[in-house]
Amino acid sequence: MEQLHFQYAASRPITQSAHIGVVGSGDLEILVEPGEGGTAQVKVLTGSEGFGQTWDHVLTRFFTRYPIMAQMTIHDYGATPGVVMLRLTQVLEVLGYAE
Repeated sequence: MEQLHFQYAASRPITQSAHIGVVGSGDLEILVEPGEGGTAQVKVLTGSEGFGQTWDHVLTRFFTRYPIMAQMTIHDYGATPGVVMLRLTQVLEVLGYAE
């Protein structure tokens, strides 16, 4: 199991928590809580080792477009980048995020 940590600049506060997805083959779970200090903190726990750069690219793309101040934990079980982006988008829906 690999544990990755990322931090991104963020400017949009969120006011509630969210839980999206399930940990299962080819899927992932995202837990989100409000963050502070102008950053988004992301912890990824994954059984697929060696994909840190891929995670960083997907998360950078997301937080560049949606700079939410959040504490995010992702439990991954082999999700593809497309599934990761789908789940991240679902987080925005639950939070009621509007650009």
